[in-house]
Amino acid sequence: MSQLVHIAVDAMGGDHAPGSVLDGCAISSVRHPNARFLLFGDTEKIQPHLSRHKGLADVCEIHHTPDSIPMDAKPAQAVRQGRRSSMAMAITSVKAERAAAVVSAGSTGALMALSKIRLRTFPGVARPAIAAVWPTARGETLVLDMGANVDADIKQLVDFAILGEAFAHTVLQRERPTVGLLNVGSEDVKGNEVVKAVDALLRAADLPMEYVGYVEGDDIAAGKVDVVVTDGFTGNIALKTAEGVVRLFANHLREALNSTWMSKLGALLASGALKTLKDRLDPRSANGGVFLGLNGLVIKSHGGTDGLGFASALDLSIDLAASDFGEHITEALALVQEKVDAADADLKAEKRRKAEDRAAANPEETVTP
Repeated sequence: MSQLVHIAVDAMGGDHAPGSVLDGCAISSVRHPNARFLLFGDTEKIQPHLSRHKGLADVCEIHHTPDSIPMDAKPAQAVRQGRRSSMAMAITSVKAERAAAVVSAGSTGALMALSKIRLRTFPGVARPAIAAVWPTARGETLVLDMGANVDADIKQLVDFAILGEAFAHTVLQRERPTVGLLNVGSEDVKGNEVVKAVDALLRAADLPMEYVGYVEGDDIAAGKVDVVVTDGFTGNIALKTAEGVVRLFANHLREALNSTWMSKLGALLASGALKTLKDRLDPRSANGGVFLGLNGLVIKSHGGTDGLGFASALDLSIDLAASDFGEHITEALALVQEKVDAADADLKAEKRRKAEDRAAANPEETVTP
């Protein structure tokens, strides 16, 4: 048997916890016999759901924590009042190296705040990003940030590109990941000043990735690049929009297949292909966002998911724990930081030079570099 992997689980986090959480543990334990789950939460509420699954108790260890963080809790409230909550204690187990990763379907803001305080970020990384793997026409694409940073500055977006490259290299097994910057168009003149500055910086820094420049929204589903970089505001809207389109398509297809007896017969004959399509479009199969940039693995599951979706988040945590993801990020950040700083200094110097040239050509105008 391969080496055991211990995963900390916030058993009380999510709209349907702890039932959906334990259902997910049961599914994931079959897929990964070497996984062991440390369940943090109210023992009296966990035990009945644990008993529903034969043999699950053998791979689970309950750590009683009577407190839990509400789904609508503000990050500041979670930090002040949730120190002994199921979420906080699960994160602490990763810090203490009793678990390789933590998975929670609880409040995203609370999970981010507590994780950042207890695990800290990698040196040089200002804020973590939520990264999610999207199914695409060419396989899988990593998109970040998915909502952790509504307003991302130039430095953060460059960090996201570095973190995304490390994930794509170690987890998605891309030898030299292609990285694109999400924009409203592919032309150089498109985008706001932050996006343009990030594009210039990534081109000038000569980082160990294949930076392809701007990508548009429809390029994500097409799988044009391995990593798509954007701010959390845009990324979260794109994610929710994609999920809504998939649900709309599924509903229209279901209605069409049940509209006449001929369509029902056709659906019966194509049942195998339709099941394959359904499985590929099921958002539960790609559930789980990784908080990249922390000194520890933290995976956020969708709060409203069921057991199958939570199992996908657990599967992701187990795969990450078995990779050299953390080591690769540390090496990548150390390798590129000097290049990024040098490129940033060159860009600022060029901006000052152009401002001085404009001032010299128009001495009556006041020009601020």
